[in-house]
Amino acid sequence: MTGYPHLLAPLDLGHVTLRNRVIMGSMHTGLEDRAKDLPKLAAYFAERARGGVGLIVTGGYAPNRTGWLTPFGSRLTSRRQARKHRVVTDAVHAEGGLIALQILHAGRYAYHPFSVSASALKAPINPFKPRALSDRGVRRQIDAYVECAALAREGGYDGVEVMGSEGYFINQFLAERTNKRKDRWGGSAENRRRLAVEIVRGIRQRVGPDFLIIYRLSMADLVEGGQDWAEVVALGKEIEQAGASIINTGIGWHEARVPTIVTSVPRAAFTSITAAFRPQVRIPVVTSNRINLPQVGEEVLARGDADLISMARPFLADPDWVLKATTDRADEINVCIACNQACLDHVFAKRKASCMVNPRAARETELVLLPTRRTRRIAVVGAGPTGLSAAVTAAERGHQVELFEADDEIGGQFGIARRIPGKEEFAETIRYYGRRLELTGVKVHLGRRASVDDLRGFDEVVLATGVVPRIPAIPGIDHEKVLSYVDVVRFGRPVGARVAVVGAGGIGVDVSEFLTTVDSPTLDLAAWKAEWGVTDPRQAAGALTKPRPEPSPRQVFLLQRKPGKIGAGLGKTTGWVHRAALKNKQVEQLRGVNYERIDDEGLHLTFGPKREKPRTLAVDTVVICAGQEPVRDLVDDLRAAGVSVHLIGGADRAAELDAKRAIDQGTRLAATL
Repeated sequence: MTGYPHLLAPLDLGHVTLRNRVIMGSMHTGLEDRAKDLPKLAAYFAERARGGVGLIVTGGYAPNRTGWLTPFGSRLTSRRQARKHRVVTDAVHAEGGLIALQILHAGRYAYHPFSVSASALKAPINPFKPRALSDRGVRRQIDAYVECAALAREGGYDGVEVMGSEGYFINQFLAERTNKRKDRWGGSAENRRRLAVEIVRGIRQRVGPDFLIIYRLSMADLVEGGQDWAEVVALGKEIEQAGASIINTGIGWHEARVPTIVTSVPRAAFTSITAAFRPQVRIPVVTSNRINLPQVGEEVLARGDADLISMARPFLADPDWVLKATTDRADEINVCIACNQACLDHVFAKRKASCMVNPRAARETELVLLPTRRTRRIAVVGAGPTGLSAAVTAAERGHQVELFEADDEIGGQFGIARRIPGKEEFAETIRYYGRRLELTGVKVHLGRRASVDDLRGFDEVVLATGVVPRIPAIPGIDHEKVLSYVDVVRFGRPVGARVAVVGAGGIGVDVSEFLTTVDSPTLDLAAWKAEWGVTDPRQAAGALTKPRPEPSPRQVFLLQRKPGKIGAGLGKTTGWVHRAALKNKQVEQLRGVNYERIDDEGLHLTFGPKREKPRTLAVDTVVICAGQEPVRDLVDDLRAAGVSVHLIGGADRAAELDAKRAIDQGTRLAATL
């Protein structure tokens, strides 16, 4: 028996038994949108089934045209389409897995002019206004759900998940926020939940008793005008009576101003909500959101918060997550750090999803890591994410690899990022690579700055030497009150009570959050809930209360040369969280500034191209976050010595730090050596 007896226990559902309590939750990858990508989707899911997950849930499929997320996006509306899905379901079943298709109707979140909803109310995140359905139109939507479920069964799926949360179509009928109807589909809570119940009842009548029906129930809408707890419980009971096999937890709407799955959200932050709901029904209940490690899942189940856990992005990061837990190799798991950079940010930009820490995710058929036919001696210089990915991938393929790092620890820029409040998870990636270095036999030289002589004799040299902070040419830049972001975050140099942060890119925003956090940053659940106004849903509708952020221990000014919005280059699904956090901490943000000089009085500024409105910030400290410069001092000498050199990561392009690009570049290079 492993250390996870609850997590790895089978679950008998009557007609089928799940091999453990782990569900791979729905995660749209973009491979669902085109039939030609179904073989790629099959390879993606088969690898996760081979990795031991108990049940896979696909990305969302629309049951009809009005439900499309995007024009001609993922949908299941014909027997011809269903037959094509056999390549996916057969691949999963061949690996001993089970798979359910998620039915997702976008409602007013649909990004096209055919959208429909309970009422003609435009979503704040969408330019398209939906059409309010007639009574007959609602019935047609129910019929479409039922037909989609029947087609899923014909396509070989073991069940369906009905998406009833996250602010999509069904959720729009459930909440008074979006349902202003006066007919039998609106008004009273009983009428508002009629749609969800009839969908589940209709599906059960159509597919019979030996087919899984999972209902994704919004237990905390996290928006004004959301459902209260009595409504949530009543819906859950009626869904059970209508024939659902499992109830899954949904948290928040896409338009909510509370983060739910970004890295700053504490682990298992919402499982207490599932725990409150679980005694209300007799069927198994799933909990979700920010569960990324076996010990976290085990603790959640051992407490009785739920019967199963659902994780989506952690299976992008590591398809063998369950297998490693089962074989006592949890320390080898490539942990999802909830950065959203290659998954959700890609999806919302209409690109195919992948994973920052695992570039092979959803690329299994194209990024194939085959054993090398000829072992080579490879030197990798630099142990940041780029160099680490290159070193371990090359070693796994059978090369003899030596890794040189001038610092006394691995991690590079991730070693700095993990010290930022809300980015503590980045330490997991460093830990993961450290373990892979051990397992693959990479010879590591820490505290050693590689020279040309050190690198002679290697067949290939990979320079992942990274970046150094760029120091702008501001008069007085050498003043004693000036520090770089490395000085402050990594080396803990003391900072005064009034601070100017020069540069409002990703690093400037991170440093501002670092400076405005009381004491050392920790993912404290109670403090996080207070900051974002999250409470027990039994106490307030939608689980919302008034936010009470901790005051900043210092006054911070965040400065940007460009006149545009600060943080414009941040991730689509995470940028708003950082901007809201800065606002909560009363960070003063100044745009279109010119840096005139730094002296004993502070930082002197003017504004605009005409250098107007002079202002002096009487600050104690000026922190420089004005970009980076590549470290390439070895390149010319190595090439002159006839050494085969590959330049990757920040050393290749330092304009903007991009760990997603860096890890992908390191992995792909190693795949070709």
